[in-house]
Amino acid sequence: MKVCRFKSGGPTVRLGLVTDDALVLDLTPTGLTTLHAVLEAADPVALLQQAARGQLPQFALGEITLCAPVERQEVWAAGVTYLRSKTARMAESDFSATAYDRVYAAARPEIFFKALGEKVAATGEPVGIRRDARWSVPEPELALVLNSRGQIVGCTIGNDMSSRDIEGENLLYLPQAKVYDRSCALGPWITLGVTEADARGWTIAIAIQRDGHLVFAGETSAGQLKRSFAELAGHLCRSQTFPHGAMLLTGTGVVPPDSFTLQAGDIVEITITGIGLLRNTVAVV
Repeated sequence: MKVCRFKSGGPTVRLGLVTDDALVLDLTPTGLTTLHAVLEAADPVALLQQAARGQLPQFALGEITLCAPVERQEVWAAGVTYLRSKTARMAESDFSATAYDRVYAAARPEIFFKALGEKVAATGEPVGIRRDARWSVPEPELALVLNSRGQIVGCTIGNDMSSRDIEGENLLYLPQAKVYDRSCALGPWITLGVTEADARGWTIAIAIQRDGHLVFAGETSAGQLKRSFAELAGHLCRSQTFPHGAMLLTGTGVVPPDSFTLQAGDIVEITITGIGLLRNTVAVV
């Protein structure tokens, strides 16, 4: 099942159930008004199935504005979880190469803070490239959705925007390369009730358009992710709590060539089978 946050002709954010017919069922009459209420349920899928049995207002996707599927959840990210990502990070800088090589095979994964929920871009909203960066790339990623108990209850699409030249200059600059205005996008909604076995069969694809022309495209399989979902979530939740839940981007296996950098006005489209399409235009921040 797919649950979204949306607006329809006003400032109020509503909760919706996305159907296979590209309709959104407004869950407001059921009393379900927040993602938190759904994600914290003992069985989110059963809760939504029960809610959908009633007569609910319907909207076509084209009639609404989708909001990022995140509220007060913290957004974190894992790095160097695909072989392609390890190779790319090592190529950024000889200075940092050994560290990235070691963390790929280490018992402890690389996990870093990415964004607060209110700073996440939704599908259709701009994502940012730093004005002081020369080499900026998107990173298409499967994002795990965790409740306050650390349980993985769903998945969404993430874009972990990165300034590769800043990170390559010194790995201690990672927070500046990764965390800035509009550096993260999530959406278009959350797919609930997915097993890891199912998700590992999904394809993660990206296409970047510039002035109406395709300038980069690539894809990978979520099955190429080196670490298990439980391993990544378990390390995130060690020695810390998330009273509102968390989102965990799981790393990228698609990296543009070293000669490529994003420009203002580029359109980034990320698709994951089983979830949908996350589409954002690039802006300088």
